[in-house]
Amino acid sequence: MSNTKECLLKLLKTSKPYLAVIFLQFGYAGSAIVAKTALNNGMSHYTFAVYRNLFAAVVFAPFAALLERKIRPKMTLSIFWKIMLLGLLEPVIDQNLYYAGMKYTTATFATAMCNILPAITFLLAWILRLENVNIWKIGSQAKIVGTIVTLGGATIMSLVGGPIIGLPWTKHNVPSTTTKVVSPTELNPIKGALFIAAGCFCWACFYNLQAITLKKYPAGLSLTSLICMAGALQGTALTLVVQRGNFGIWSLHLGSSKFYASLYCGIVTSGIGYYMSGLIMNVKGPVFVTSFNPLNMIIVAILGSFILSEQLNLGRVVGAAVIVVGLYLVIWGTGKDPKSEKKLSTHENVESNNEKELAEIKSSNQAVIGDESV
Repeated sequence: MSNTKECLLKLLKTSKPYLAVIFLQFGYAGSAIVAKTALNNGMSHYTFAVYRNLFAAVVFAPFAALLERKIRPKMTLSIFWKIMLLGLLEPVIDQNLYYAGMKYTTATFATAMCNILPAITFLLAWILRLENVNIWKIGSQAKIVGTIVTLGGATIMSLVGGPIIGLPWTKHNVPSTTTKVVSPTELNPIKGALFIAAGCFCWACFYNLQAITLKKYPAGLSLTSLICMAGALQGTALTLVVQRGNFGIWSLHLGSSKFYASLYCGIVTSGIGYYMSGLIMNVKGPVFVTSFNPLNMIIVAILGSFILSEQLNLGRVVGAAVIVVGLYLVIWGTGKDPKSEKKLSTHENVESNNEKELAEIKSSNQAVIGDESV
């Protein structure tokens, strides 16, 4: 009975990073939908990024002040500049580029383009030596192949059509009339793709810099709050410069789609997203977090078929299956990586191990003193 309980606890402990990163992808999938709705209703992507990070900072700062008051490290100049750069990379540059690109394309296209994020993050982590890569080891080979396969699956979902798969719950497709329909003349896929690709590069830099900063500033809630505060301040400065004199873009009415979109993206995508990503990075590294990003397309496709009665075609189903295979290879390769296992045990047991070593040293010293006195 005790062995079974220990096995279940060990399984739960091992599966925590996987469950957490899957939960994040569900949150990100909802973010793309509500953000596109707000942008279609006329919200400026500059103010959307500001309000999103402002809401996240307001919600998470009290928890950070209360729960991490004893473990929060002292602020140094090096950490301060890292936080300012983190606040600039993702909350300001990436979000504005991503939302600008989404305005020129669609939510589905923007989600598909973001699947280049794992590859960029992997290359940067490899260069910065945050990821243990040895091309002669089977684990590293699996991670490289898995990353390529997930990108291939995302490409299939994006570009390949095929016959419609008639699902019972998608036969009565009623188009939504609650949002403004974007005219085809307003769409510019090439321009939108360039914006989103540049945003993904900044996002990948953000993940790697966050992993580096957490080593010196391990208070996750405090770091999340400070990043969102820095992003809101820098985003406000950028908006006042770029949209000077246009004060109408700052209007935000309670109960409107713009308000709920900013609130959802702030709490879920920025606040919970930054914090949980940091927790997962401490154990598995930044590449592991972004490797699950292609799940976005699968989740959006499945939820869209149920909620919006969107049709599924064969290309999406085949692409989803390929993505699953690629993710399995990445997960399997990560499990074979001895560095990740070492990081896991070190992160969870460092304090208890230090206490045990100190107790052993004290007991041995006492024994030596006792022997000498005799």
